[in-house]
Amino acid sequence: MMQPTTAMPDDGNTLFPIVLSLVAAAATGVLWAYANPIQLVPGVIQWRIFAFLPPLIGILLGARSGFICGYLGTIVWSLLAGTFIPAHSLIVDGIMVGLTGLVPGLLFNPDRTQFNRATLVKIALVCLVVGLVMVAIVSASLAYLGIFPYWWAVFYLGLSDIVPMLIGTPMLVVPALKILKSAHSSGFTRF
Repeated sequence: MMQPTTAMPDDGNTLFPIVLSLVAAAATGVLWAYANPIQLVPGVIQWRIFAFLPPLIGILLGARSGFICGYLGTIVWSLLAGTFIPAHSLIVDGIMVGLTGLVPGLLFNPDRTQFNRATLVKIALVCLVVGLVMVAIVSASLAYLGIFPYWWAVFYLGLSDIVPMLIGTPMLVVPALKILKSAHSSGFTRF
């Protein structure tokens, strides 16, 4: 059993999670652009092994922090990867990936959550559902723009994003929480 408390609500320090979410967003974009060694569709879609970062940041630092990580991470990635499409990247892809960080952050607060096996399964299920919604909408946007056929995009984007979120988020939330608590023991307000 883990003691539930990362943030101390009466502390009022929201600068820490905001700054950390911006750093995580930049790291997410760079990792997505340059650290995806497994090519699902060579030169087009890689297995995003770091797709767990937005939901993990959302749970640890707060829903808005998770959204920032996912949204800005998508923008950084698309610019670095040369796949930036203004309407798609800024509106559809950015917002939907941001939601993969926002929703888990709304549902799991370390102050009120015991991260036992049942909770970790719930985290995986939430990542599955929000990932499926994200993939369906992003695939529709890509199909509408004539970039990929819808079901083709659903299959490959699902492999690319959902699998790492399902595995990485529940597996890393407890160790990341311990690291976060030791690094910022005075507490902070989730953002």
